[in-house]
Amino acid sequence: MRNTTGNIFTLTTFGESHGSAIGGVVDGMPPGIDIDVDYIQQELNRRRPGQSALTTSRQELDRVELLSGIFEGKSTGCPIGFIVRNSDHHSSDYDNLRDLFRPSHADYTYYKKYGIRDHRGGGRSSARETISRVVGGALAKIALRSLYGIEIHAYTSQVGNIRLEKRYQDLNLSVAETNAVRCPDPLKAKEMERLIMSVKECGDTIGGVISCVITGCPAGIGEPSFDKLHSALGSSMLSINAVKGFDYGSGFEGVTQRGSEQNDLFINENGQIRTQTNLSGGIQGGISNGEDIYFRVAFKPVATILIPQPTVDKEGNPTTVMPKGRHDPCVLPRAVPVVESMAALTLLDYCLIAQMNH
Repeated sequence: MRNTTGNIFTLTTFGESHGSAIGGVVDGMPPGIDIDVDYIQQELNRRRPGQSALTTSRQELDRVELLSGIFEGKSTGCPIGFIVRNSDHHSSDYDNLRDLFRPSHADYTYYKKYGIRDHRGGGRSSARETISRVVGGALAKIALRSLYGIEIHAYTSQVGNIRLEKRYQDLNLSVAETNAVRCPDPLKAKEMERLIMSVKECGDTIGGVISCVITGCPAGIGEPSFDKLHSALGSSMLSINAVKGFDYGSGFEGVTQRGSEQNDLFINENGQIRTQTNLSGGIQGGISNGEDIYFRVAFKPVATILIPQPTVDKEGNPTTVMPKGRHDPCVLPRAVPVVESMAALTLLDYCLIAQMNH
């Protein structure tokens, strides 16, 4: 099992949903960077459970403990080890799943691959593993901001059939953090919240889309032909639990247009050549073009629903499963910082590769 991402800036994660702790090791962090521990904790707070009625009621403080690689508030260039302890796991909620496979989960595939699985909340396949990604991503964000002036902002742009119609340039993205669903349009946010609460009351779940904007990225970041920047971002996003799709720029919606409509070059009022981010996504030929990088990530409805479902046991016998426990009716509000974190991990790694090549 590969548990490491990155080339120069790497993150290795460990831990299970109902184990004693989740943790990781970040390697390749440039030395001399001021490390804001409060900021790292703030990022974890954005991901943690129990933060609103729209999320699971599991109560975890998710306090990060930084174990190494930082001295007198600065990165030393050595590996940064960290853990976040689990405290509110109700493992008995999963006793009925010991010999059953939950539909649309990784239970069956983990069992077939390893011949053993941790049935308590999915073990390693649980979305609780993303804690480590958020810690690593927070460190990457700090370095990106300090070294390159790069900022990353993700937000919920669609829940079910409720979607933002405005371009991100016409939105105040900071507003996303003022509501529970993390949508920068307050009116749409209320609609999304009502939809999530309605499916929650039915014991069901709903999916949607998270959009992400990266500003300040210089031109020339990316490694063709097989390590294009957008392919690396896509790989990172598709490694997140419940993600089913990734596109950037005009993406899938652009397939209905003609080539004449897809030409993204224009001359601005200062006579400078620019590209339209909503078409190019800030990447051409796998290399950043200096404009904003813009992409979207599709999340499926959470697979655990509080409704009886047909399934099979380890012997292949048909049966019915009735999940218990505390689960998100919609993963998007807590997934926003995870998307940002994976983008930060990928982009810092590629910036350091570009720096090394020069």
